[in-house]
Amino acid sequence: MIWTRQGFLVAKFDMHPFIATLAVSVIVYGANSLYFDMDPNKSQPIGGIRKDFIFLGQKKLLEIGDFPGISILVPIAILFIVLVWFILNKTVFGKNVYAIGGNREAAIVSGVNVFKTTMGIFVLASVLYGVAGILEAARTPGATNNYGNVYELDAIAACVVGGVSLSGGVGKVSGIVSGVLIFTVIQYGLQFIAVSPMWQQVIKGIIIAVAVAIDLMKHRKN
Repeated sequence: MIWTRQGFLVAKFDMHPFIATLAVSVIVYGANSLYFDMDPNKSQPIGGIRKDFIFLGQKKLLEIGDFPGISILVPIAILFIVLVWFILNKTVFGKNVYAIGGNREAAIVSGVNVFKTTMGIFVLASVLYGVAGILEAARTPGATNNYGNVYELDAIAACVVGGVSLSGGVGKVSGIVSGVLIFTVIQYGLQFIAVSPMWQQVIKGIIIAVAVAIDLMKHRKN
């Protein structure tokens, strides 16, 4: 899991997580691009995905009568939401995550193993990234070296809108879910009224800037 190297940069050298993430993401994108440029792909999208793999992203549940059914991605998402909620709220590891995010120095004084906890955060994140990538490839179905490109901006926007503080130590799973739903409704709403994709990017950027500004103002007041 290459993202554990990102965690090592943060845990060992106290590198800012955003910078470490940016550096590793550029490396991964470059490596993927080199792989896709090799034979037999030659930078062409991968198609012809196996049907049992596509099942993970396109299967519908409860297709009864005129009811169109529910995507299998919905219960999978709920499963991971509950799992992450449990980890953050019902385990020592989760408490340590909030402690480090709130005040790293205080966490060290309190006996929290910052290195192991930080590495654990990025290992958990890498597992979730991997699952998301698999489900996205199954949903489409296919894969290219551009998969997931700029998705991180949507993730940041959804989390900040959902109440996660970029300063650390503040945020709830329920808030993130709300942020994702709000951001998704906005995105599909813009598509529904035929707003240009370029303008959609502008609006996303404005939402991110405003949400971060509000978060910073709240942090300064506290």
